Amino acid sequence: MRDLTGGLGVDHVVEIGGPGTLPQSIAAVRVGGHIALIGVLTGREGQVPTMELMRKQARLQGLIVGSRRDQQDYVTALEVTGIRPVIDRSFAFEELADAFRYQLSGAHFGKICAEW
Repeated sequence: MRDLTGGLGVDHVVEIGGPGTLPQSIAAVRVGGHIALIGVLTGREGQVPTMELMRKQARLQGLIVGSRRDQQDYVTALEVTGIRPVIDRSFAFEELADAFRYQLSGAHFGKICAEW
């Protein structure tokens, strides 16, 4: 990933693998970047290369989402009530960088979607 960014690293990493892939995410993030840990597909515990994380001065944030049952209940509630989220704009997956720039602009009202 570093070669794609001219050696700088990426601003944001969405880490879904957990301890088995966290070292790769730390290596890929830029100095001062952000890693969102939202999955633990490779297990719940493991080694964290803390010196590399500190050297990068990166933020590692653990995020927990609801269960599958919670999602099913949510979808049912949306169907029953007819409530729909406000979607400001959708971007093709190839336009993901544009979507992030649009979000940073603050010009949106509602959700910004990525389609793939």
